[in-house]
Order: sequence, then C-alpha cells, then structure tokens
Amino acid sequence: MIASFPMYDRPETAPANDRLWALIRDALRSRGVDAPDQLTRAEDLMALWRAPDLLLAQTCGLPYRAVLHPHVTLVGTPDYGLPDCPAGYYCSVLVAREPLEVATARFAYNDPLSQSGWAAAQAMFGGALRPVLCTGSHRASARAVAQGEADLAAIDAVTWALIRRHDRFADGLIEIGRTTPAPGLPLVTARPDLAGVLASAVSEAIAALAPGDRACLMIRALVPVAPAEYLALPLPPKP
Repeated sequence: MIASFPMYDRPETAPANDRLWALIRDALRSRGVDAPDQLTRAEDLMALWRAPDLLLAQTCGLPYRAVLHPHVTLVGTPDYGLPDCPAGYYCSVLVAREPLEVATARFAYNDPLSQSGWAAAQAMFGGALRPVLCTGSHRASARAVAQGEADLAAIDAVTWALIRRHDRFADGLIEIGRTTPAPGLPLVTARPDLAGVLASAVSEAIAALAPGDRACLMIRALVPVAPAEYLALPLPPKP
C-alpha cells in the first residue's frame, strides 16, 4: 500500500507532512490497517492516483471529477481555513506584476488538468484568457509572471500563501482578484472498504498534530465534502 501528500509538499513543508503521515499511520495501525512506513513521493501523479494499491493520497478536484472518480473513493477534504471560503473549499488567487487587462494578458497555467491553475480562471473569464505558457507547477507559474515570461496566473490559495511565506520572487507580484470558491483538494483511496477508517485516522492525526506543524501546513481539520459537489462543476476546455 502507498500513501502520498503531493499537492502542498515542498522542502519547507515536507518534514511536517512526514510527521502528519506518521500520526495517520499509527492511527491506522491501531485500527488494524497495515499502513506504509513512509509517504511516497512520485513524479507521475496520475499513475500514483490510479495505483491499485493506493491507500491514501491528496489529489486535485479537476483530476478527481474528470478521470479518477470511477476508480477511487473520496475520504474527505482538508480544511485550510481560507478567508471567504466555506470549510473544505478553496479558491484561486490571480497574480500579476501590475494591474492589467485580462484580454491582453499572457496567461501562465500549471497544467490543463488543474482546477485552480486553469479551470477556475477559465470559468471566471471564459474566452478572454490568452494561455501562452504551461509551466508544470503553481510555483513555476508565479515565478514566470514575476520574471516577465507571462503577465497573469491563477494560483491555488494555499500554494499562494506558501509562496508568499517562502519565495522571495513573490515580492514582485500583486493580487488582482480571486475566483469563486470550489471544493478543495480531496483525499482519496483505492480501498472503498477503508474510507471510513481512513477519515477517522486522518481527523485524529490532524487534531494531534503539533501546533507548529499545523501552522506550517495551514491544515485545520478534515471535513466531509460530497462527491456530487465536485462532479457538479463543468469540465473546462483544454487551453
């Protein structure tokens, strides 16, 4: 069995993610589940999310509704306490170097299968977006705007908070808007029989997490968000 928290994992958060997993692992083992010792850190996320031995992983809402939902079971959605978002929801932050006209802006997106980096902004602006650069990550999109390779990007609000906290290039960026809140990044499993046990273990672990680690990860709780709330969102056109 494998477990992974790839979505907000970066050098500054990796140790806290490891400690969160250790708490989840021990809670699962106390319930009779043979959980892996360590998190898996993989480059091919789609292969990871579709692995038949996936015990627990965090994914993005768009891959979940577009590809994964027939193959995985939703365990719950972490809540990060974002302003103006319901529990378990998040939004995208639109970042630029200066105020601009969206219709003429060169838009950088992290991935065409990203809710926060592409779908949310596309829903907000529709045909007005001019995507010119696929960067591979939110951090790379923000850096591309800061360095003048693009004019505008939509960044997951949790990732944006981490970028502002840890990356100096964020000083050259401003926030020019936020998208409508959407269901956040869910935890999923390939073991539907363990979904309830997993939710209980994750909730217990978050509650037991040291305050410093909780602040580092910005995580507050695991909340139930129904699959229908994800599936109700339309699939965006490809950039």
